[in-house]
Amino acid sequence: MKRWDADQESVAETPDLAALAALLADRTRAAICMALLDGGAWTAGELAEYAAVAPSTTTEHLNLLVSGGLLAEERRGRRRYVRLAGPETAETLENLAGLAPYRRVPVRSLAEANHRRALHHARTCYDHIAGALGVAIAAAMTERGLLARDYGLVLTVSGANWLTALGISDAGPSVARRAHVRTCLDWTVRRQHLSGAVGAALYRHALEHGWIAKAVTTRVLTVTATGRRAFRDRLGLPDEALYPSPALGPPRT
Repeated sequence: MKRWDADQESVAETPDLAALAALLADRTRAAICMALLDGGAWTAGELAEYAAVAPSTTTEHLNLLVSGGLLAEERRGRRRYVRLAGPETAETLENLAGLAPYRRVPVRSLAEANHRRALHHARTCYDHIAGALGVAIAAAMTERGLLARDYGLVLTVSGANWLTALGISDAGPSVARRAHVRTCLDWTVRRQHLSGAVGAALYRHALEHGWIAKAVTTRVLTVTATGRRAFRDRLGLPDEALYPSPALGPPRT
């Protein structure tokens, strides 16, 4: 057996959780990451306007987030775009937001109040449905036996047949590249919504068939009249899951 030489140089790798926490400890960087949960690619100028900070400051933050692995960048001509590094990054951010304490922020207009209500009700989380609507979908699929809890959620045979009946292939191109069924801890109500390849496929189906509509410049999703009928018929969702709540903000815990 080879003896250990105390003077011999050696290196081991271990997760640096503190480094990740430091990236998100700055409120501007955290706000940038939350904005990019829309799944799109933003320019530094767009993010500077969103975060209300100087473009030079935004660039410094983006460089840190890219080098830290949370964001990926691409060039389109002379423009630099950034997006989240991938769906796993989005799920991690949403889970962290679900664990984070609530912070009071001023609401200065009726339009802002309405936007926040809509955001809490239904929004994108990268490439799947989040908010109270997303939580209601996951709960209804579980209650109907389409999903089952077995060391996390799994798609049942009934669930696979249900997807096929909707016209959703259970072997879509993204399935091979990511987890089939996953969940995120939703920060709206601190319960789980459906993510993973199945969650992404259901979101695409709902968008393509006009069940939901998404504006270009926001994460907010609106359930259409067609969507309300479809969610009632397909999953038995109650009306309170299909409309924004009149109450602003998440429930106190």
